[in-house]
Amino acid sequence: MLENTQTAIPQRGTANNSMQWIAVALLVYFLICAVSIIGGGFKMAAGDQAKELFAFASNPFAGLVVGIVATALIQSSSTVTSIIVGLVAGGLPVELAVPMVMGANVGTSITNTIVSLGHVRVKDEFQRAFSAATVHDFFNLLSVIIFLPLEIAFGLLQKIGAWLSGFFYHAGDTSMKSMNFVKAATAPVVDTFKGVAKMMGDHLGGIMLIIAGIALIFISITLVGKLLKKLMVGRAKNIMHTAIGRGPLSGIASGTLVTMLVQSSSTTTSLMVPLAGSGAFKLKDIYPFTLGANIGTCVTAVLAATAVTGNAQAALQIAFIHLVYNILGVLVIYGIPALRNVPIKLAESLGRIGAENKLAALSYVVGVFFVAPLLLLGISSIVN
Repeated sequence: MLENTQTAIPQRGTANNSMQWIAVALLVYFLICAVSIIGGGFKMAAGDQAKELFAFASNPFAGLVVGIVATALIQSSSTVTSIIVGLVAGGLPVELAVPMVMGANVGTSITNTIVSLGHVRVKDEFQRAFSAATVHDFFNLLSVIIFLPLEIAFGLLQKIGAWLSGFFYHAGDTSMKSMNFVKAATAPVVDTFKGVAKMMGDHLGGIMLIIAGIALIFISITLVGKLLKKLMVGRAKNIMHTAIGRGPLSGIASGTLVTMLVQSSSTTTSLMVPLAGSGAFKLKDIYPFTLGANIGTCVTAVLAATAVTGNAQAALQIAFIHLVYNILGVLVIYGIPALRNVPIKLAESLGRIGAENKLAALSYVVGVFFVAPLLLLGISSIVN
């Protein structure tokens, strides 16, 4: 009798895991549908006036602020970038969307910074944890400082994104346009939503589609995150322990892989904070892992862009821009010796200041993610 019970337990566990993986697949499917729904709704509501609706973000700095604040409030860059991809599919110009995805990178790092505040009672522990959290902040801010001026002056990322998306849309019979199985698979759900929305009229129906799509993205990403944490976080920790400290390439690769597994760069980087606070890993060992997290988080938007309707190539272009931006950030900042240690030095200095003055640490979080962006938005509106 005991033997039967013991053999039944793994079977139930296996069946439970299988159901959870099926649920993950369905939620990813609905996430892809949601991005197409937003694009269809935006196009229905705005028509040819999409650019006018985002006139407030015509200044690159305003777009940057939108990305920072939205991601800091929502606490998910995957959600924000997926929404941006949907808006681009509906007509939002790519040039307005580029600063938004840059801002999403900055905004997502608030999560692990807040997590580090949990170590505030022990001075040395908090110094290490706060430094480990903010090294990600400083890397993302340095990326913006380098690449936003280049984008404004030369459209660097737009050109690379257009070139990459061209492989999928300008390759004759083998192009994604003629062989988009993902788009065909999502069509029943997307068309059903659009059919219901059309009964409300273009303007109201379009708005309702946008709201429904955003809600579906929130639900899908939230539930996928919870399920994947149950299924993968233990394995993710094993990958981290195996890879961290074995060199920068191993750290970057493992950070990318873990983030792809748990579908959240915030989760990935937050996993490191307690390890750093305890002294298990040094900041220089954790640093490459955060860079990989930036790359891994791009998978969601690229996947979602494969099924959009409307400006499909532009949607794929902005998804590739996000990926290229993060890869170039790693190559330039970590690849150039003069820049490589800048985020580490700034994070260590801030960690020492925060450990001595807890109010300074709190002021940093509020200032960088909310006050400074709003001031930047106000200054840019005056200049315009």
